Amino acid sequence: MNHKVEKAGKLLNEKGVLNEPGYAFDLVFDYDRKDIKASKLLIKEWDYYLITNKDYAVALTIADNGYMGLLSASIIDYNKPSQYTGSVPTLFPLGKYNAPRTSKVGDFKASTKRAQFSFTNDGTTRRLTCNYKNYKDKQDLIVDITLTEPPKDSMVIATPFFEKENKFYYNQKINCLKARGYAKLGSTEYVFDDDYSLAVLDWGRGVWSYNNTWYWGSMNTVLPDGRKFGFNIGYGFGNTSAASENMLFVDGVAHKLDQITFNIPVDKKGKDDYMSEWQFTSNDGRFELKFVPIIDRSAVIDIKVMGSIQHQVFGKFSGKVVLDDGSVIELKNEIGFAEKVHNKW
Repeated sequence: MNHKVEKAGKLLNEKGVLNEPGYAFDLVFDYDRKDIKASKLLIKEWDYYLITNKDYAVALTIADNGYMGLLSASIIDYNKPSQYTGSVPTLFPLGKYNAPRTSKVGDFKASTKRAQFSFTNDGTTRRLTCNYKNYKDKQDLIVDITLTEPPKDSMVIATPFFEKENKFYYNQKINCLKARGYAKLGSTEYVFDDDYSLAVLDWGRGVWSYNNTWYWGSMNTVLPDGRKFGFNIGYGFGNTSAASENMLFVDGVAHKLDQITFNIPVDKKGKDDYMSEWQFTSNDGRFELKFVPIIDRSAVIDIKVMGSIQHQVFGKFSGKVVLDDGSVIELKNEIGFAEKVHNKW
């Protein structure tokens, strides 16, 4: 079942419960953290941007997770291959970052003595800046990237959790934003200035369950015929019985998919083998891809009652996808990522 939400309205009712679980192509619901009926310690609000081209990528995150905030920056080089992630945690932001109620307009900023992050959005243009002191090998990281050409459609989903009625996830993924700018680490500069420099925004707001595992994949590219193409796939973000978040995007127009399965290989001990070839399959045959990993951006945090095991794997997708009208798009070695993340938070 995939229920499309057609009517705009408040995200939560007077009890803090989702009014209408389902998917949409725009932010139809009005999110306001004042409507949440849960402890401020449990409210999670983040903006995650991934800017990529055919050679490298930069990821920037501002997150207010209630009891803990996070400023994070990653540099991924597909050619070496290599990756580095630097993160600055903060304690008990509890809404002090003033995360925007909508992704359509508004600024999201956070600073510490070591790092200053700013995501500004005037409704047309987004500017992402980062000044991160002593980021790596005593070198500072400077990022200044502008995003334009927002697409007509995006992936939006309002999802409850199984545990309690007042837990929910309101999420938007915007694919194929046009990127211009740079990231500079010491004397090394990563420039985004061609047609293949594209970005995805993961805009998330909600109250999560304590222990969960999610799967997420995304890709942006320019097809040989000049069309911008991207996809968003995933599950594990709560009770998705009302709708999945799987979509294709062609020149800003969404094509809704049903169920997709991440087939991650396992080794002889039965553990996930992230650097071997993955397979992605769909129940309707519209998303059939193989994925050849390049690099695993992994991170493990374990402090018993809280923890996170993250594997964001970058690699090359090949295979076929089918649009709503039945036309087929063939993909060959297009760079994107797929991840598995287990959180206790």
